[in-house]
Amino acid sequence: MAEQTPNIDLYTAQTPNGIKISILLEELGILYKAHKVDMTANQQKEPWFLEINPNGRIPALTDTFTDGKSIRLFESGSIMQYLVARYDTEHKLSFPADSRENYEVNNWLFFMNAGVGPMQGQANHFSRYAPEQIEYGISRYQNETRRLYGVLDKHLADGNKEYLVGNKCTIADIAHWGWVAAAGWAGIDIEEFPVLKAWEERMLARPGVEKGRHVPSKHNMKELIANKEEGDKLAAKSREWIQAEMKKDAQK
Repeated sequence: MAEQTPNIDLYTAQTPNGIKISILLEELGILYKAHKVDMTANQQKEPWFLEINPNGRIPALTDTFTDGKSIRLFESGSIMQYLVARYDTEHKLSFPADSRENYEVNNWLFFMNAGVGPMQGQANHFSRYAPEQIEYGISRYQNETRRLYGVLDKHLADGNKEYLVGNKCTIADIAHWGWVAAAGWAGIDIEEFPVLKAWEERMLARPGVEKGRHVPSKHNMKELIANKEEGDKLAAKSREWIQAEMKKDAQK
């Protein structure tokens, strides 16, 4: 097969889902152009962006496909699977397609995309962005996030694993990292999960994670969690935008 030269444009923002892709690209050592999508200005709803992702969400990515034509990718899991399938030929962050480990990676990738992300996202919403404090919603989603963290913590502890699959960092680990690093934003105390906390710190020590987490802007989640006043200011600003967007979507 002829060498495949990436021609990647990444459309992203500073969110746990957004930094998954920049971290992966940095870990793979792939050149790419990052474009910051200003969600507060609704750039993700503009026609040019909807041509890339009809759902109007980040991250999204374009590349030149093997037929020489542009291909669009959206949904973080889909983008991650594309990047390793096409460019991780040495399996630095993946396993061969027909291997047992490859399917295990998919287990944890979908666990993240169907579990941790949505549940923690709802915990964020009800504890930070809802117009009123609804204790049932906060408790429901924080407790479910804790349960999922417990699954991860136990899995890593069994056999003293360094990473989720095969003791090698894969897209399953990268997919989880930004969310686990933001545990405190959702009201989850990472100290309750010492093995998962050690994994989070192990991941952060990787140069690709350190570089990729700051795309397209500085990753300062830990600082925001530690500084309640600044965190509350950001939450209030985000709350106004989220509520306005929810109202617009309901009127469509």
